[in-house]
Amino acid sequence: MSLLPWTIYLSFGGALLSWFGGRRSPLLARWIALASMAGTIAIGACAACQFSPSSGPVSLVNARWLPFADYALSVDGLSLTFVLLTGLAGIAAVLFSWETKKRPGDFFALFLALVGGVYGVFLSADALLLFVFYEIAIVPKYFLVAVWGSTNREYGAMKLVLYSFAGSALVMAGLLWAARETGTSFGMVELVSAARHLPSGIQVPLFALVFTGFAVLAGMFPFHTWAPTGHVAAPTGASMLLAGVVMKLGAYGCLRVALPAFPEGFAMFQPAIAVLAIVGILYAGLVALVQSDFKFVIGYSSVSHMGFVLLGLAAATTQAVSGAVLQMFSHGVVAGLLFAVVGRMVYERTHTRDLRQLRRMALARRMPFVAVVFVLAALASMGMPGFSGFPAELAILAGTWQRSQVWALLAVLGIPVAAAFTLRAVQQAFFGKSAGVGGDGKGAVDSLGGLAGEHPFAPITLPEKLGAVLLLGVSIVIGIRPDLLLDWIAPALESPLLKIAIQGVAQ
Repeated sequence: MSLLPWTIYLSFGGALLSWFGGRRSPLLARWIALASMAGTIAIGACAACQFSPSSGPVSLVNARWLPFADYALSVDGLSLTFVLLTGLAGIAAVLFSWETKKRPGDFFALFLALVGGVYGVFLSADALLLFVFYEIAIVPKYFLVAVWGSTNREYGAMKLVLYSFAGSALVMAGLLWAARETGTSFGMVELVSAARHLPSGIQVPLFALVFTGFAVLAGMFPFHTWAPTGHVAAPTGASMLLAGVVMKLGAYGCLRVALPAFPEGFAMFQPAIAVLAIVGILYAGLVALVQSDFKFVIGYSSVSHMGFVLLGLAAATTQAVSGAVLQMFSHGVVAGLLFAVVGRMVYERTHTRDLRQLRRMALARRMPFVAVVFVLAALASMGMPGFSGFPAELAILAGTWQRSQVWALLAVLGIPVAAAFTLRAVQQAFFGKSAGVGGDGKGAVDSLGGLAGEHPFAPITLPEKLGAVLLLGVSIVIGIRPDLLLDWIAPALESPLLKIAIQGVAQ
């Protein structure tokens, strides 16, 4: 357990080594990035084997950093779940970015810096330190999208960063106000324990500031528009991280800080949060249903699935919140795989994301491995039994039913909508009719969708196959054995601070 802080240090150290190594050899930068992520996964796996959910939060580091803040790191079942998710999403993203040719040293340096910031957020036991790591994670996002992105990359990068900084400004304002009112340090336990006793007139605006700030990064409607634009503009590896773990930072902040610190404010806004979550589920799903850009379909589906997460938090029952955390893990794995298939496996070979063009290519016959992976990932995204999305969404809906049957019934409508936009994308992208392609399955299209020659697509590389199998395997394992994570999550929700947030609203 004591090695968990090294997930942060190894990521930042790997970033520096990749930056220097990339100037000598692009291959060296790739191997440094892969070794760094493999090291963090190994550390996380060792910690998982040693972790006892019943022991409560485990302090890892506690040292004075500033006169009013500590460099404090700790781990419980929630943070350990996200540490493992970050490692899995990160190493898969490295594998899918293996063929990056444009300044790979710089790319992987920024990539690992982003990963280090994410690890820091999930392990922080001090609210100010959490905010600092939160900010660190924002800066690399801009350069990854602006430099290595594709469609409207400058616009996408700027919109992503402006929304992120706007949200973080609200969080910082709320934390400073809370610390001033309570007179405590920024230590998570001290600040939350004192803030929940503040008068209702102060808790309500404080909750509005902090929750809204975090919810922006979680993609909550109507602050969601950065997500599809940013995902589409980002390179494949960055898209996987944005959807896989970065969006989870916002929801994690809501759960870890806003809900337990300001329970009376949460009670005031709880119905509004539920309504916005349901609107996000349905609205984003319907928008995904009419998209012609393959990557936009996945981008809006991420917003829809994050709506289920926010609904679980709004319901504030143990079952619903457990499902929300499990959904964050599941979505991180499945959405990362979907973006990898669309951005790397399909787009890099066909040079188009237009479903109207893809339907003429008969990709299921010409790229069978890609078709199988996407179909299985699509089933996982729809929440089919046997995949991680099924127990997650089931727990959210069952827990929401305990709070409000109306909320649950409205949210259920998102399931057929998700099936509709997912199956439409599968049909058009992989099982459309070939336009004049020979029986040997060969042929490619030009930028207008016409035949450009009888040449097969480039074969799927070994790193791509390994990344796909890894993410798909994790989704299946958690779909069959969700207790592997729920046995960590449920005890963490029974901790004194989080239990207050849940029971306080129930009362």
